[in-house]
This record gives sequence, C-alpha cells and structure tokens, in this order.
Amino acid sequence: MRITSLKVELFLKESQSLKDKRRVVKSLIERIKNRYNVSISQIDNDDSLKKSIIGIVIVSNDAKFNDQQLKEVLNFIESNPLVLIVKSELSVW
Repeated sequence: MRITSLKVELFLKESQSLKDKRRVVKSLIERIKNRYNVSISQIDNDDSLKKSIIGIVIVSNDAKFNDQQLKEVLNFIESNPLVLIVKSELSVW
C-alpha cells in the first residue's frame, strides 16, 4: 500500500472577506473531490483572508498512479484563475 500526500499553499487573488475565501476554497475542494476521488481538506490559515493551505491524500497499490493523480490535481488547481499556488509539498509513505 502506498500513501501519498500533497500540501498546497494557496493565495486567493480576489478574496475581500472570509466569506469570499470560504466560497472559493469550498468550491475548489468539492470539484477536486468529485473529479479525482481523493481525500482533501483545508488544513491551515483559517483566519487569513488571502491564504489557505489544503491537504490532499491518496492511497493505492501503485506509487506512480498516486504521483500522476496528484500532478493532475495540481494542474487542475493551477487552471483556476482565482487562486495561485504559492508552495506545494509532496510526501510518500
């Protein structure tokens, strides 16, 4: 069994309030969950207007599959015009 996690720090370009931030982050998380069948959650920077950190985890028997899926998730996030990826960290167990 291979477990791969991805921690992504996001900058929300147009967020003016926590309500704006929640709307963007929640929408992004739901679309990723539905499209890629991964576990995902906001894990830090709850009180910041412009920053959010999300954690994504995938479990399978194939480490290459996990890497490919998480690369696709990163590409999906990059394609969102409302957020910028500041930093991402990949961990494999």
